[in-house]
Amino acid sequence: MSRYSLDLVPTRRRHLTIRIPAATSGTDHRRLITLFAITQTVGFVALIGVFPVLLGPIATGLGVSRPQVALASTISTLVGALAGYPVGRLLDHRGGRLTMTLGSGVGVVGVLVWSQARTLSELYLAFALVGVAQTMSTYDAAFAVIVAAIRSERRDATILTMTMIVGLTTYLASPIMGWLAGWLGWRGTLLVLAVGIALTGVPGHLQAIPPAALHRRRAPQRTGASLAEVLHSSRFWLLALAFTAQTAATTGVLTMLVTYLRDRGFSETAATSIPVAIGVFQIVARFGLSSLGGRVSVALVCVIAYATQAGGMLALPFTGLSLTLALICVSAVGLGNGVGVIARAVLIADGFGTTHFARIMAVTALPMALAKAIAPVTAAWLGNGDFLVLFGSMSALASVALLPIARHARYAPRVRGHGATQSATDARAQRAS
Repeated sequence: MSRYSLDLVPTRRRHLTIRIPAATSGTDHRRLITLFAITQTVGFVALIGVFPVLLGPIATGLGVSRPQVALASTISTLVGALAGYPVGRLLDHRGGRLTMTLGSGVGVVGVLVWSQARTLSELYLAFALVGVAQTMSTYDAAFAVIVAAIRSERRDATILTMTMIVGLTTYLASPIMGWLAGWLGWRGTLLVLAVGIALTGVPGHLQAIPPAALHRRRAPQRTGASLAEVLHSSRFWLLALAFTAQTAATTGVLTMLVTYLRDRGFSETAATSIPVAIGVFQIVARFGLSSLGGRVSVALVCVIAYATQAGGMLALPFTGLSLTLALICVSAVGLGNGVGVIARAVLIADGFGTTHFARIMAVTALPMALAKAIAPVTAAWLGNGDFLVLFGSMSALASVALLPIARHARYAPRVRGHGATQSATDARAQRAS
């Protein structure tokens, strides 16, 4: 019998408390935050973040339409999703050193092939490699390493700190990528990014992530529900629905945002700089999540943030060329995205345990990957402001899907069995009684 009961059973009111420690302690804690702050920034920009900036120039350079280029992102997402479960199994069993190092190497090759693509077939081949690299070396893999390597009382703060740094730096990179593309062209920009992954991701992951032997020695300390039990949990499917709708909304908007702003008449500088507001408000959302801590559940924070995001997307077509109003609407996307990135990892680890964390993340990633694959092509096909109406509505759906979880935030999975690891908040509640 599993140590976890995934039915919602009444217990003491329990909220997720996330605090950023004034000073971190523990070598693994500090090393992983520093490592992932660098490698996730470079990897995300090179494998994901630069694509919206280069979409238009690539289409022009290859003499094809924007939807044809956007299909490359769909291919990378589907290939990454197919690789997700075996990569998750490898992460659960052997840890992240080998997986993330190889993933960075695949990323270098993929970006190099991308930079030299002369036809759509070559572009699509490059993005198949990029999809594998994303699965092996970006956020989900990094979360799996943190969950396995960091003690539970520090785990959430580590995830929060890392994503706060990366969320800001990746969006600060957007205008830099626009400037670099104007100077070096899209091919030269990609060559610079390939070198960046080679100099940071490959050696960094190899040296700083705990080795497989240490990961296996720590295995008895990790507990969690089986994958079969998780799949029979209503909580899991509500989370999957919410995060899938949210993923579709943010992916579609982020893919077309720079192009949309250019087409509306904003200057190149404004069109590539306005998305920086997303990164800034990701940080605002995460600081807000930390400060709310024990007073408001993460699910309720998500409900509010996703509803705010929906309002921003739906209002953007009516802002004209007002820079201020456009910034306000785009900032709402940052609030939703900032909360969602943390919430998925934290709620899965908190609700379903850590033994099969990477595999559970991979299963939730499957419908999210389908949404992410369809969203860029859909956004490019709709164009104008129609894609904002669609994805604003999907953000609202994500908010509604989390309402039952937010309403029952006082319910929590009960931990059963001898030796089961309880959360720090549950332990304090029992001592108080």
